[in-house]
Amino acid sequence: MLYHLLAPLRDDFAIFNVVRYITFRTMMAVITGVLSLLCGPWFIRTLRRLSVGQNIREVGPQSHQVKAGTPTMAAC
Repeated sequence: MLYHLLAPLRDDFAIFNVVRYITFRTMMAVITGVLSLLCGPWFIRTLRRLSVGQNIREVGPQSHQVKAGTPTMAAC
């Protein structure tokens, strides 16, 4: 998606020409993946500490009660 946002700007700003290169895009994808792996557990712990979790309705199956408190990015 970042490619589609920055590609039109490459005609006006020379620095955005790097988004044309597959090696640059691959390197950015690898960096994003490594950052997610390294920061993900910390981020989940922080969300749990802040009590940002999923609410499970009592009407549903008992097996779903285990999921209570799981951090999600969905709107509450």
